[in-house]
Amino acid sequence: MASSVLSNKRILFPVVLGVVALLGWYAWTQYAEQGPGEGFISGNGRIEATEIDIATKLAGRVEQILVREGDFVSAGQVVAKMQIDTLQAQREEALAAHQESIHAVAAAKAQISLRESDVAAMQALVAQREAELNAAKRRLARTEVLARDGAISRQQLDDDQAAAHSAEAAVAAARAQVSAAQAAVEAAKAQQTGAQSRVAATQATINRIEADLADSELKAPRDGRVQVRVAQPGEVLAAGGRVLNLLDLSDVYMTFFVPEVAAGRLALGSEVRLVLDTAPDYVVPARISFVASQAQFTPKTVETASERQKLMFRVRAQIPPELLQRYLEQVKTGVPGVAWIKLDASAAWPESLAIPASLSLSHADD
Repeated sequence: MASSVLSNKRILFPVVLGVVALLGWYAWTQYAEQGPGEGFISGNGRIEATEIDIATKLAGRVEQILVREGDFVSAGQVVAKMQIDTLQAQREEALAAHQESIHAVAAAKAQISLRESDVAAMQALVAQREAELNAAKRRLARTEVLARDGAISRQQLDDDQAAAHSAEAAVAAARAQVSAAQAAVEAAKAQQTGAQSRVAATQATINRIEADLADSELKAPRDGRVQVRVAQPGEVLAAGGRVLNLLDLSDVYMTFFVPEVAAGRLALGSEVRLVLDTAPDYVVPARISFVASQAQFTPKTVETASERQKLMFRVRAQIPPELLQRYLEQVKTGVPGVAWIKLDASAAWPESLAIPASLSLSHADD
């Protein structure tokens, strides 16, 4: 009995071993990487696109959102509007202040003209007083001659001397009035300068408010598709609050990682073939647009050759914009896939990575 059990075990063991080997071979054939062979390298990644947040510059309430998720928008298209009642009131106030400052400039100019006429009048008065002074001096000179000859009284001489001194004082007073009138002109000119400055300041305020009014209409900075409506009409947002998230579908790429041995052999513009999980039968052409200059997944201390194999560099493969433009409706981000790169320039792309005619770069360029 014991020998029979031992014999059965000896027969069963090779059978089990054969089954395990068969299952291992089957699993390897099913799950092993079916690559094109030597001279090629691959990396796993996801389709990504440049994301743009459309946000409000100023704090306020969202009045309208004019697009829905999934809509395509053009650069400069108004996609949302903020409430502008407060800004419009500020603009009316600034316009009134601007008009008031313009009137102040006109009043200052009129004041300058008035003060300049005062100067002219004072200058004429000075001329009159100087003529009176000259007449008084000539009369005094004659009186002095006659007084020496005894032809007139001493009283007459004193009167003429007093008249001459009075004329000199009148001239000095007139000249002082001219100086005061000229100072008044300068003061009026200073008022005009201040009024003109207020005109410029109020105009700048108007320009700023109008710029804020323009910024209250949120516009798409470039062509793209609305990804998410972050806010809804009626919500109050702080300055910089996000309203929409936009995807730039002209800037679509896959980011993946390659070992440092392969990274040193990559050049910008090298051809890449992308195979997406959702469409494994289609090969999408791309070009390398970025290779990181610094490794990631790096050990703290690199000492051995095996550790250096752990160095990985980030690579970005860009899908041609002209190709994306033809298939905007089909472009989806977040889709995983594999990027294949040819390291050996003499190697030929295998049939499994051949690009369909509808997706070829030359066809897209046409």
